[in-house]
Amino acid sequence: LRERPAVTPADPLAVSALLAESVRARGVERLLTLDRDAEEAMGRVATLRRVMPELDLPDLSSLDALLDTLCAGRRSVAELRKASVADAVLAALSWEHRRALDRFAPERMGVPSGSTVRLQYDRSGATAPVLPARIQQVFGWMQTPRIADGRLPVLLHLLSPGGRPAQVTQDLASFWANTWSEVRKDLRGRYPRHAWPEDPSEAIPEDRPRRRR
Repeated sequence: LRERPAVTPADPLAVSALLAESVRARGVERLLTLDRDAEEAMGRVATLRRVMPELDLPDLSSLDALLDTLCAGRRSVAELRKASVADAVLAALSWEHRRALDRFAPERMGVPSGSTVRLQYDRSGATAPVLPARIQQVFGWMQTPRIADGRLPVLLHLLSPGGRPAQVTQDLASFWANTWSEVRKDLRGRYPRHAWPEDPSEAIPEDRPRRRR
């Protein structure tokens, strides 16, 4: 018996195809796991497919749909497990679709305090993305912000200074008009260093409590 190197290296495309075939046979979901970035990248596409079908975005809601992209240039399951699924989602889109994704389903949204907050998308795209922001950060916003060219209001998780949702709403105007006074009364006693104005439309939005006299 003799052992010697192959005269010609294996075709990378053929290796990638064989890897994808092997992973499909063993079960993609069993071999790969999704992190937060991957879940939300898939959710951005799925949300836009549902709300703006005229964009004709591809269905990338399953790992199987991304497998060929993920396997490209890789030779083993070990390499595949290190691959970024979020990057594969973007790589599977055309340039026009990526522009639409950034425009209509952004990763982050600016709030009146001047900060940007990361939106939380559901992988299936079946629900509105969540915008978690402290109440003081959204003073001055009297209407619920929207994505997808104004078609979809986000689901606001209005957080207390302790980071817990004090209110969950898709109707910010109704919250200020009907519920704010009770929420204000409760939180003002627990967090006296923070601003709790009667009229949030005139209040200065802030990320951290200002020094008060």
